[in-house]
Amino acid sequence: MHDDQAATPSWTGSPLVARLTGYGQRLRQWDRRHPWVLDLAVIAGLFLLFCAPDLVPDGDDGHGPEELLLTFTHLPTAGTLALQAGLLLPLFWRRRAPSVALALTAAAFVVQWSLDVFLRADVALLVALYSITLHARLRHLPWAGAGVVTLLLPVAARVSRAVSFWEALFFLLTAVTAAVALGLAVRIRRAQLASLRDRARQLEIERDQRSKLAAVTERTRMAREMHDIIGHNLSVIITLADGGAYAADLTPERSKQALELVGDTGRQALGELRRMLGVLREKADAPELTPQPGIGDVEALCTRIRAAGPEILLRSAGELDALDRGVQLMTYRIVQEALTNTLKHAGPRTRVDVLIAVEGPALRIRVQDTGPPDAVTPPEPPVEEGHGIAGMRERAALYGGTVSVGPTAGGGWAVQAVLDLTPIPVSPGGAL
Repeated sequence: MHDDQAATPSWTGSPLVARLTGYGQRLRQWDRRHPWVLDLAVIAGLFLLFCAPDLVPDGDDGHGPEELLLTFTHLPTAGTLALQAGLLLPLFWRRRAPSVALALTAAAFVVQWSLDVFLRADVALLVALYSITLHARLRHLPWAGAGVVTLLLPVAARVSRAVSFWEALFFLLTAVTAAVALGLAVRIRRAQLASLRDRARQLEIERDQRSKLAAVTERTRMAREMHDIIGHNLSVIITLADGGAYAADLTPERSKQALELVGDTGRQALGELRRMLGVLREKADAPELTPQPGIGDVEALCTRIRAAGPEILLRSAGELDALDRGVQLMTYRIVQEALTNTLKHAGPRTRVDVLIAVEGPALRIRVQDTGPPDAVTPPEPPVEEGHGIAGMRERAALYGGTVSVGPTAGGGWAVQAVLDLTPIPVSPGGAL
């Protein structure tokens, strides 16, 4: 068991706690829609608990708080209600304007004690101080606390007729401390819950962003694969079709051979598309998959390109078969894209030199053509790179490699790629 799981109390997942949490959330949502209802409920509760007893005559048995009450002035019911209203009604604004509520309650408190009247509704002063601690800015708390303590000092002196001054002061200061401590505890708890909610929202946003990035990455990869498959095979088919149409009148045998090669190239492209779409298609049974091409398939690739006209010389060096399948696929796609560009821009009457060699910790790939035979000036570099060159750069970057593309001195075009074959170190724990 993990430490964080062991530290989690078992009661936090109980149905009762979950039910109470749900009730609390619904109550908070309802309070946000109707905040005045809770404020009135607090005033009504304080009235029933602390005001109603002062309005009902108590029997005098000579013991208990009656001994203290006899030393104070007794007002008629209307005067008592007026003072109680002055103490409790400001609490209606205790959440929206806590400083104003405390000031109004303190003013009523001063008036009450200046008349030498004792009321249980004085607890409203502690409620207002609690509201200051919970809802107001914390820099207001020291001033509010000092003001409340200042108001309570004469009270402690006044009740010293029945109890000790220090006992009364200790009781009053304890009540003030309890109100402030309770307000701080609730405030800290709310801040923690707000931080957890913000963290949860941030995690959801990060999760959605990761999902979108993964989808974009996968779409980019699929677009690159589709470009490699369709672009290459269509370039070969178009070149073969043009050559077959040209040879139809002169050498019908060559025209028939070109049509056969067009059919073979189209079937190969269709097979690769079916393999790719089979992975994307949602179906219960697994799609029929064929292995991804590798360095061993570069020879067949060159053969198909030769059928379209170009003269291709393929050279290799090093233990290419031992390379990782990902590196082999990347090598095949780079050579395929380079030959497709050669066929597209240099035409069928060019000569291409293809080199694939392992040189120490690197794999070097070079595809260089001689350009069109009737070219007078070297080809101008493209104003903007197409998807093919960008795809080659992205593929090479996955293995810490680089791709350089540019014209040669003889009027042709060269594509050179270098891939890093150094394995990524793995820590003893298995993490990268």
